[in-house]
Amino acid sequence: MIFSELESGHSLEGHSIPAFKTDIKAQKYLYLIGGVHGDEVEGVYVLKELFSWLKSEHSLKDLPMVVVPILNVDGYQNRTRVNAHLVDLNRNLPTKDWSTDHKEPRYNPGPKPLSEPENQFLVKLMDKYKPGFIISFHTWKPILNFNGECKDVAEFLNKYNNYEMAGDIGYPTPGSLGTFAVEKYQSPVLTFECPELKTHRESLKDIWNENEKGLKDFFSSELIWKKIK
Repeated sequence: MIFSELESGHSLEGHSIPAFKTDIKAQKYLYLIGGVHGDEVEGVYVLKELFSWLKSEHSLKDLPMVVVPILNVDGYQNRTRVNAHLVDLNRNLPTKDWSTDHKEPRYNPGPKPLSEPENQFLVKLMDKYKPGFIISFHTWKPILNFNGECKDVAEFLNKYNNYEMAGDIGYPTPGSLGTFAVEKYQSPVLTFECPELKTHRESLKDIWNENEKGLKDFFSSELIWKKIK
């Protein structure tokens, strides 16, 4: 596929937030997002490998797609979950259940919804290129967390990686992308939680290896087109 770089966003510390788009106009787009939490390098690595393959695999039919490899660029450089404002970007989006309440600093939602420049950039992108389906790559434990109508994608990928599937991860996530995108854009979100390297796998390559075939087959399937119609 051929991607063009869009105008970058900028983090609190002034670093560029690159974003890329296929040269296709459509009503809805598939989004691939990594690095919402800066210390989740496993998810960033899997998206990096997937994106590299997508750019080199010219036999694939071009999809309307937007890719944000690392949203929280400051956190990624500092190896912190939160951004430079010490805000959890996945609790800062303007959802109906947004709240300032948080039990731990790592879940700090910020002073108000959409207060952070990284999320402002993301929402600006989504307002311009409406999402039809979003895959957000994270790191926690191996789990495919589906919000909205994408359980079928979780089931497809589960056949390859055997990750747990869940529509509810067991605790509230106000201000999260999974809630926000469904509410505002009626776009399902698959939060693709990669296993933590330190407790589950020996190398980043191992994590990519166990997901490579499933992700590649998904991008070669008709199912992916059904998600963005």
